[in-house]
Amino acid sequence: MTDIPYDRFAAVDVRIGTILEVDAFPEARKPAWKLVIDFGPEIGTKRSSAQITDFYTREDLLGRQVAAVVNLGSRRIGRFTSEVLTLGFPDAEDRVVLVAPERPIPNGSRLF
Repeated sequence: MTDIPYDRFAAVDVRIGTILEVDAFPEARKPAWKLVIDFGPEIGTKRSSAQITDFYTREDLLGRQVAAVVNLGSRRIGRFTSEVLTLGFPDAEDRVVLVAPERPIPNGSRLF
């Protein structure tokens, strides 16, 4: 493992947002959801493709707060543009478990 200076870490903008919309993404190579996430008035709503179908249904995700990197730039996935990277960790079977706050916080709150 290589150490990085704090200022490089601080350049990664991780924010909390609430999922407003969840749509199927059948064109994705791996099962995924298309998400619309509200990051509050400063950032607004952003779209994300997330391979989180193993543990999360549409109903599980609607209204849920998640952590995402908002300053990586957009990435084209087929005909869909993902604007943020929704964060998660793989479990022992490589299924993604979302990163989320333990209690509600304002949308747009930044990790520090």
